[in-house]
Amino acid sequence: MDNKEWRASFEPRIRSLRDELRGQPPEELAARAGVQWNGDSFDILLLGKPYRITYPDFVVRFTPSDEPCPEELQAMLLDYLKLADGTQPAGRWVSYRELPHGQFYYHAFQGYAERPLVQEVGNDVERLAQAARSAGGREIDYGDCGYAFDVLPQVKVALVYWKGDEEFPPTASVLFDASAERYLPVDGLAQLGRMVSSRVAKEYRSLGG
Repeated sequence: MDNKEWRASFEPRIRSLRDELRGQPPEELAARAGVQWNGDSFDILLLGKPYRITYPDFVVRFTPSDEPCPEELQAMLLDYLKLADGTQPAGRWVSYRELPHGQFYYHAFQGYAERPLVQEVGNDVERLAQAARSAGGREIDYGDCGYAFDVLPQVKVALVYWKGDEEFPPTASVLFDASAERYLPVDGLAQLGRMVSSRVAKEYRSLGG
């Protein structure tokens, strides 16, 4: 499947989500998702970047440019708006494999969200910590380097890293607050995990060294 076909594969899902969302009071949607309702649109932050979901057509746009977002991002943010139930963060981290259906996709998730970071960082956790802070993370007491990110208003993701030694290689883990499954399906959470890892890797590269 080429990129055009892959993007088109989201269209039925996006149409279905829009139809379902139109049948719900926008004020209630906003309250459950922790987003701002403006009377004709919703304002939402994704990894600190502003997006707008217009009403009643439910098109997701990147606020600075007002351009519609790619289909994968449209589907993810509409899923979030639909599934959000107001559950507060649990304060407990779980791995991707512990999410509903996560075990089935865990190997693939490691391949695009965890292993590439290990290949890039090695044991340079000091530079990794600086990169995580630059990406908006706040330090948590996990591993040799642990940072949590407010990825969506009600969804928190953590990046935890362990240095390697003579017996074990370095390891990266992307973790999710246990309440995350109330807000996104497993493919949407995988997308969030990849976004966090990619953002930190980009900051890591920008620091040089």
